[in-house]
Amino acid sequence: MTTGNPIADRVLAGDVRAAARLMRDLDDRQPGAEAALRALFPRTGRAYVVGLTGAPGAGKSSLTDRLIAHHRAHGRTVGVVAVDPTSPFTGGAILGDRIRMQDHALDPGVFIRSLGTRGHLGGLSRSTSDVVQVLDAMGKDVVIVETVGVGQDEIEVANLAHTVVVVAVPGLGDDVQAIKAGVLEIADVFAVNKADREGADRTVRDLQGMLELRRTVAARPGDHDAAHRFSGGASGLAAPDGSWEPPIVRTVALRNEGIAELAAAIDAHQAHLEASGRRRARDAARARAAFVAVLRERLVQGALERLEAEMGELDAVAERIAAHEADPYALADELAARLRA
Repeated sequence: MTTGNPIADRVLAGDVRAAARLMRDLDDRQPGAEAALRALFPRTGRAYVVGLTGAPGAGKSSLTDRLIAHHRAHGRTVGVVAVDPTSPFTGGAILGDRIRMQDHALDPGVFIRSLGTRGHLGGLSRSTSDVVQVLDAMGKDVVIVETVGVGQDEIEVANLAHTVVVVAVPGLGDDVQAIKAGVLEIADVFAVNKADREGADRTVRDLQGMLELRRTVAARPGDHDAAHRFSGGASGLAAPDGSWEPPIVRTVALRNEGIAELAAAIDAHQAHLEASGRRRARDAARARAAFVAVLRERLVQGALERLEAEMGELDAVAERIAAHEADPYALADELAARLRA
C-alpha cells in the first residue's frame, strides 16, 4: 500500500539514497520534505530509541560503535543519529562520528546520519526528531541518538529517547558533575566508560552516592513527585514501588568490555517500561515534546514574518533597540498582542 507521496514510498521501499536525501532536506527545511514526513508518520512508532549523552571525551561514539556491532550480531537493524557541534562563526561542523563508526558503512542493516547543531541548544539539533522518525519508518529496530556532549544542560534527549544512557568517565570531574542538576536526573542507565583508568572505582562510588541521595529525597514523607522523579539505585531492577533503579555498568569501549552488560541493562529497562505500561507514557511525552517544538517553530516564524511586515526588518528593529530608541519588552508585547488579535 502506497502513501501517495513518491519520496515516502521510496523510503518505505528501502531506498537508502531517498532516505538520505529526505534527511538532508528536513535538516535544511526544504519545501516538500515535511509532506514526505507527514506521509511517513503513520508508519512510525515501532523503533526503540536509545539516547547516549555525557561530557565530551567520554567515549560516546566508541560506545555507539560497539552497541551497533552488538545489535547486528543479534539480528537487529540499527539507525544512528550522531549530533556534532556547529561553529558559531562559520556555521560548519566536523561530523567525526562517521569516522569512528566506519566499520559499519557497508552494512545494509545500519544507517548512520550525522547532524550539526546549527545553534540549537540541549545537545541535539533542530531536526533530530524528524530524522529519528525517518529511521523508524525505514524499519530500524533500534535507533541510537548520540548527543553533542556539551555539559549538564544537555537533557533534551530525555524527551526523545525511551532509554537514556549517561556516560561518565574517570578523570573528567564526573564526581562534581553528577551533583549538578540535569543529566543525573534523566539517566535510566549509567555507563562508566574507560573503566580501566585510575579513578573508575571513585566514579562508580560517586554515582552510587548520588543515587542514594536521590532515594533519600524520594523517601521524604508526602513528597510523592520526588519519589516518582528520583527513584534511583544501582541494581537496574524495579523498586518495590514499581519505579526503575538505574544500573551502573563499567565499560571499556575500545576493548569491547562491558558492552554486552550495557546492552542487557538497556534491554532490561525496555522490558520494565513495557511490563509496567510506562513505555506508552514515554511515547506520549515524546509526542508532546515534538508537538510543542513544531508549534514553537511555527509561532516564532509567524511572529518574525508579522514583525517584518508591520515593524520593518528584524535587523532594523534591533538597531532601534541598540540605539535605545525603543525597548524590546514593549515591542514584544505589542507584537504579541497583534498576533493574539
